[in-house]
Amino acid sequence: MASADPSEELECFICLNLSSDPVTLKCGHNCCLDCIGHVLDTQERSEGYSCPKCKEEFEELPTLRNMVDNFLSARPDQEEFGVTCTPCSHTPVPAIKSCLSHRGASPCNHLGFHSKSPEHVFCDLATSLENRKCSVHKELLKYYCTKDSTCICLSCRLDEEHWEHQVETLDKASEIKKKKLRNVLPKLMAEREEMEERVQSLQEHWRKVQGKADDETERVTVLFRDLGRRLDDLERRVLSDISGQVERVSLSVSDLIQQLEIKEEELVRKMADIEDLCNTTDPLTVLQESDTSDLCDEDRERHDELLYDGGDLNVAGISQTLHIGLSDIMSGVNVHSFAGTHVYPIFCAKNKVISGLTDLLLDVSTAGNTLRIADDRKTLSFSSSHLNLPETPERFWCSQVLSSQSFSSGRHCWEVNVRGSNWWRIGMCYPSIDRRGVQSVIGYNEKSWCLERYGGNSYSVIHGSKEIPIPGSVYGNRIRIDLNYGAGRISFYELCDPIRFLITITTTFTEPLHAGLGVWNGCIRLSLAYQM
Repeated sequence: MASADPSEELECFICLNLSSDPVTLKCGHNCCLDCIGHVLDTQERSEGYSCPKCKEEFEELPTLRNMVDNFLSARPDQEEFGVTCTPCSHTPVPAIKSCLSHRGASPCNHLGFHSKSPEHVFCDLATSLENRKCSVHKELLKYYCTKDSTCICLSCRLDEEHWEHQVETLDKASEIKKKKLRNVLPKLMAEREEMEERVQSLQEHWRKVQGKADDETERVTVLFRDLGRRLDDLERRVLSDISGQVERVSLSVSDLIQQLEIKEEELVRKMADIEDLCNTTDPLTVLQESDTSDLCDEDRERHDELLYDGGDLNVAGISQTLHIGLSDIMSGVNVHSFAGTHVYPIFCAKNKVISGLTDLLLDVSTAGNTLRIADDRKTLSFSSSHLNLPETPERFWCSQVLSSQSFSSGRHCWEVNVRGSNWWRIGMCYPSIDRRGVQSVIGYNEKSWCLERYGGNSYSVIHGSKEIPIPGSVYGNRIRIDLNYGAGRISFYELCDPIRFLITITTTFTEPLHAGLGVWNGCIRLSLAYQM
């Protein structure tokens, strides 16, 4: 009797389980060989056999060949299980471990059976059995040679190659290695934490650098935008000055040309009159006409005067406007800085137009006892011997002196001839500067600024004991100092050809300023001084 469901054909109608060693009776019913055997043992053999279910008689017990194999191979869901559990062959169940001792896979509910025996060794299903066998003897690897650091089988252990070597079981060798690894693990964790801290530190450093870069980018962008605006304004101002001068000169020249044309017409008439007189034969007529011989000289003088009054383009004034404007713009570019003071290097400059000469003299009462002041109060020279000058609160203990005049407003300029010395300091000081101790030296305090040449062939600017070298060598023998008190600027020039604008110091002045000069060999001299 056939059934629509193949699983029903494999079910034993006696024990109601999947048939073990299945047989098919003549009537078509299926059952286990053991089950039907127990039942048929109770029947009389002489009378043959009968199906316990339908009572049909038969003489043989044919087996159900390949039915289970065909059934299992025909199941559509077998591939879904992958590697199946060997004991569960009646129902495919995914295996989770492989027992090397039994060469089979085992699921969770059969692990207990295998784990009861110590010779059962489990491994992951992904581990190939061939990888756990000795490549020489094809036996399972069960030992570990500590000398050769390799896993070996029993035959390897008995070979001469490993006979005298120290050999451990895989379990013991594994535990030893695990112990070492556990000891290494804290060190690795510490290293990892250190790496994380270093990474965090680098990331923090990078964030700071990026922040600084962003700030500098914004600052430079604003600076150049402001410089562009100021340059545009200066360009418009200078071009307007030029066009204004051109217009004024054009008017003067046009007026002069008009006057000259009028004079030219007068000269033409006079020339015609003279020719007529020259052609006259009557002497009385010639002598009675007025004398015009001096008219040409008179007209030439008036012509020269008109030509002079016509004027010219004031190039010096244009250069002054341009230079002052550029200097004002450059004063906004911070290159070096003291505390509250900014220093700007500029590499060249034109002569400035001055409005009047002034007389800058030295205050003898402030001169140090090793400083000799000439009678003109403009020349100072170093004395190797003490001059025994009267001790006064105003006198410096070192070889330097202040000017008599002070400046609290306006723009001023003076020159110093330094040909006679290669160790000097010139600059500006507040009158409240100390007169004793190292802090009284020009540049070594917050109340003075100076340019120094100390023996070598280069300059430095000093303020608050901080020194900033100026690039370039010494070329000239005269130094010019420009003071713009209102703008808070002190500029130093080297008067060579061309004039070299060394440096500009920008700060906020809080007291009147005196010129300060010091010399430590030879002599230096104040020359021109003027107000701009």
